[in-house]
Amino acid sequence: MGIRGAARSALAGIIFGTLLPANLAFAELLFDTPDLALTGRVTSSKEGAMEGVLVSAQRTGSPISVTVVTNQAGRYSFPVDRLTPGHYALRIRAIGYELDGPTTVDVAAKGTVTADLALRNVDDISSQLTSTEWLISMPGAEQKRPLIECMSCHTLERVVRSRFTADEFVGVLKRMANYANNSTMQKVQARVAERDVPEDRARRVAEYLATVNLSKRDRWDYELKTLPRPTGAATRVIITEYDMPRSTIAPHDVRTDADGFIWYSNFVEPYLGRLDPRTGVHTEFAYHLPKPSFPAGALALEPDHDGNWWLAMMFQGGLMKFDTRTKTFHHYPLPTQLDSDTAQQSMVMPRQSQVDGKVWTNDVNTHSILRLDVKTGAYERVDPFQGMPIGANRQHSPYGMAADKNNDLYFMDFGDESVGRVDAKTFRATIYPTPTSHSRPRRTMLDDKGRLWFAEFAANKIGMFDLDRESIKEWDVPTPHTYPYDVYLDRNGQLWVGSMSDDRVLRFDPQTGKSVEYLLPRQTNIRRIFIDNTTTPVTFWAGNNHHAAILKIEPLD
Repeated sequence: MGIRGAARSALAGIIFGTLLPANLAFAELLFDTPDLALTGRVTSSKEGAMEGVLVSAQRTGSPISVTVVTNQAGRYSFPVDRLTPGHYALRIRAIGYELDGPTTVDVAAKGTVTADLALRNVDDISSQLTSTEWLISMPGAEQKRPLIECMSCHTLERVVRSRFTADEFVGVLKRMANYANNSTMQKVQARVAERDVPEDRARRVAEYLATVNLSKRDRWDYELKTLPRPTGAATRVIITEYDMPRSTIAPHDVRTDADGFIWYSNFVEPYLGRLDPRTGVHTEFAYHLPKPSFPAGALALEPDHDGNWWLAMMFQGGLMKFDTRTKTFHHYPLPTQLDSDTAQQSMVMPRQSQVDGKVWTNDVNTHSILRLDVKTGAYERVDPFQGMPIGANRQHSPYGMAADKNNDLYFMDFGDESVGRVDAKTFRATIYPTPTSHSRPRRTMLDDKGRLWFAEFAANKIGMFDLDRESIKEWDVPTPHTYPYDVYLDRNGQLWVGSMSDDRVLRFDPQTGKSVEYLLPRQTNIRRIFIDNTTTPVTFWAGNNHHAAILKIEPLD
């Protein structure tokens, strides 16, 4: 069979962390092939050979970095087709460790370069913790729940390192509430219409925060807990990151097209972006701001039946269509009676067929669904929660959307705990509560079997709504405080999940309950995800909303 054939046979036996007929010697053999550009062993004085260390290589002057993970023997390996000849800087990710000095290497046009890496212990691991690890470490239970909102704009490290007292935190929380949702640390944007935060609510959160930050101490008086490094199948992956040309770019929704380009919505700037992953070439298409004094940026990005792109314009009032043939934009503004200072369109769901020529969106401020007639530019409005209670504990908010072949709309109630349906012909709305209360379902996708898959953000679960049975099933995600943002079902029946908090991507089999989590090379805030089912294995795509990059994950099994 030969080494390469034997390696392929062994890879076929890798299923969610179990290498079936394997041993350490054979694991070493997998990496001793002639098709490698760069390889080496990662060791430390504390552990010796280290499994689960992420090794990243970035060529000088290139926006592309490639990451692999060390195997059981501590060996990493870059295939020859992933690194072009040139001078590369290497970096690692392994909690509690850092490189024992800067490391660079020259990759040649032919032959395999070997670069062994030594790691040293880090005395202070606090800067390496993810938001999920901070939440695992913090004392308390329900007191931590409000902190999941903070991660939309920054990590929780900023919170726990702060020295604000409870009194000072009250003012901070009220100020933060008046920043727009589409803000990052690189580009903070204020709301035009100010929001009031009740004093008692701000005080309750502030008093807890003052117990977990550094306002009364020089070091945290609770143990800093970390998640384990990758093992088994979690090391069988190649991760590619494409840096954007400006630090302010905030990729939110990411989609592929038929030509292999990657398109994304910019959450804080008036551009539609496009990346050629084959070359790293980045292109932006600028559109005018209908409301220049309001926060800029778009959230949802969806294709229509003709392959054009639609953007939900957030605070800019209405929807924007990008014609891929003419490379021009067309704005569909809200009517005057709907275009208030608080109007916000975060979602868009254009027609996926020639059914009725209507496009769905939402208005976050009025908790309502809107539908655009593309021919006339007119909007219709429906309140899907009419007659339902709204109060301190029930703030309905239509969010993630999907449409079926009849253009009937399915949506997530991100403010509460339900999946909703709106009949395209009658506008009749039906609400289906999730089994878990206050689950706050977020983004969703409809598969070809009539199943609606969605992320239950606050419940730390994945949900599935069966359209025919009108029933909901839930699965817990394996790591606490993941707070899944989005979920996508691939052609193999496996679910992929992204998060704003844990720098990991979850791959989950709902039939068996088995899962693998891929650790990412650096701090990554994931929103909308997309799976390219045309590749083998499938390919995961997402934006790093806070750090101006596009992320690609290619599992090797």
